[in-house]
Amino acid sequence: MSEYVLEMKDVYKAFPGVVALDHVKLQLKPGTVHALMGENGAGKSTLMKCMFGIYTMDEGEIFIDGEKVEIHNPSEALEKGIAMVHQELQPIPARTIGENIYLGRYPMKKALGFIPVVDHEKMYSDAERVLKEVRMDFDPKKKLGELSVSQMQSVEIAKAVSANCRVLILDEPTSSLTQNEVEALFRIVDDLKSKGVAIVYISHKMDEILRISDEVTIMRDGHYIGTWDAKGLTTDFIITKMVGRELTNLYPETTNVPGEVVFEVEDFTSINPKSFRHVNFNVRKGEILGVAGLVGAQRTELMEGIFGIRSKVSGTVKYLGKELNIHQPKDAIDNGIAMLTEDRRASGIMGVLSVADNISIASLNQYIEHGIVLNNKKIEGLVQENIKTMNTKTPSSKTPIQSLSGGNQQKVLIGRWLANNPEVLILDEPTRGIDVGAKYEIYTIIADLAKQGKSIIMISSEMAELIGMSDRIMVMCDGRVTGFIDGKDATQENIMALATQFEA
Repeated sequence: MSEYVLEMKDVYKAFPGVVALDHVKLQLKPGTVHALMGENGAGKSTLMKCMFGIYTMDEGEIFIDGEKVEIHNPSEALEKGIAMVHQELQPIPARTIGENIYLGRYPMKKALGFIPVVDHEKMYSDAERVLKEVRMDFDPKKKLGELSVSQMQSVEIAKAVSANCRVLILDEPTSSLTQNEVEALFRIVDDLKSKGVAIVYISHKMDEILRISDEVTIMRDGHYIGTWDAKGLTTDFIITKMVGRELTNLYPETTNVPGEVVFEVEDFTSINPKSFRHVNFNVRKGEILGVAGLVGAQRTELMEGIFGIRSKVSGTVKYLGKELNIHQPKDAIDNGIAMLTEDRRASGIMGVLSVADNISIASLNQYIEHGIVLNNKKIEGLVQENIKTMNTKTPSSKTPIQSLSGGNQQKVLIGRWLANNPEVLILDEPTRGIDVGAKYEIYTIIADLAKQGKSIIMISSEMAELIGMSDRIMVMCDGRVTGFIDGKDATQENIMALATQFEA
């Protein structure tokens, strides 16, 4: 018997215009957590999709318990004990939790002695057992759509456990979880380890990697860099191996000088009594205003209200002292406001369209000639200039955006709004799910925009990011603004004190 439950050897995979994997290897030991790390575009997800049968390898071999196997699709992967929880969930909200867990492999029985039908009693009984196994106290007959995103992710893990997997791939499993939910996930991981399951853990969160991993494999630009015992590894060592150079600063030096107040929000109150209420704040020209708060603080909801996505019962928005009438996003855009949404997959990118289409979609009206004809030459000029300015890595402007890494997708979305030359940019979690190298590039773009005099509102759940980038930080708790902190005086402690200042 091999000491490895699964091995991938000499894996090569190419797409038009790019080599995604260049003779990569991976060796997984039973009962361990194996962190797979690398910048966005390093090839991590591609390697996992080859293991799970979503992609077919151009070259390479897979061995399970030392025996060579072929995996042509996810069904075959599941049969061989490999399960995967994807970063971008694909739930069926209208169906029950139990139906989602056993989707595509429902237990069957014979009705009238010969008609095959789904055995719902067994399905829900088995689902209840599996949910308890992963410490999730959910009713398996409840509609999945009634759960939060983090709870749906827990159901996905239960689905993997139900397949009696020997290898579990977790791709960015904590990107949408609160700290308490992260701790619950880690308990599940420990339980699975004790049962001999090998877990591939993909994350950009260094503290998680150093805490939970037994081994760490690092990839860069589609190449295998090395595998190390996690004990004794440091964040600096991992970052250096990931990016191929030493990063002396995680945040760029900011040289913006905030000027006069240009953007004001007064007494902003949601139509939903449980959401934001009586919010007042302003932003100066060339200022980066960070927005902090715990899950449920209503930060995103507030910004969506300002942008015209959500309804309000009171409140005004002013730019240069003039009140703006914003009833829908188009009104906000017409008044020089842009918003990068929190979930780029669900409400940002248009996955089946090209990079060019995604960049130009919000500014096409600038390129209409004679009232009906688009000037494609000028549009392509805009796109090429945008790709160059944002340093977006893409084989061409015609490449579907869904094939780009998360960091490059985010650059495209920022470029989309910059094509409109907005004066106020609302950035909701601009670096979520992005590696340290790409984060630095995004931070540099934000700092440059502030230096140009743009007013930036940046929501982030990473306090270090807020402290490293903000001129001021506005803290929210339970729909209210609880205070402002000067960027130079901000600490995790004084931010947290305001973020937990609930009404008596």
